[in-house]
Amino acid sequence: MRVLFMCTANSCRSILSEAMFNHLAPHGFAAVSAGSFPKGQVLPRSLTTLQQAGISIDGLHSKGNDAFADNPPDVVITVCDKAAGETCPVYFGPALKAHWGLEDPSDVIGDEAQIDAAFRATLARIEQRCTAFLGLPFDTLSREQLSLELARIGTL
Repeated sequence: MRVLFMCTANSCRSILSEAMFNHLAPHGFAAVSAGSFPKGQVLPRSLTTLQQAGISIDGLHSKGNDAFADNPPDVVITVCDKAAGETCPVYFGPALKAHWGLEDPSDVIGDEAQIDAAFRATLARIEQRCTAFLGLPFDTLSREQLSLELARIGTL
């Protein structure tokens, strides 16, 4: 199963989600990320947060959703409020769509400790949601049931 995490800039939340999902995912599951308006670079603090958590940052880069036109995902998950209402490109076709909104830790104003704490908290929430997703009984869920489960996980 191929999962696409989308956000506006593809520099923080969607990158954190891609990396965490792939860190936890068993064989046969893979995540990628994209932005509707990609920033073109990953926030350094996103990469540092992943490294401090022992998660690989190899291959992570900011990209647009057109990068997946020839290899559409099975599931598209938006992770920021700015992308929640956007229409997924038509070439994502039958992909299931869900919204797992996350506050942007890069918007936190404070000292280094407060900002680091916001990034760690966001990563922990992503881990909780990815763990719930990967724990689903995919063999027994209908498409409609999977869609409902994806929506439920977005409230965790």
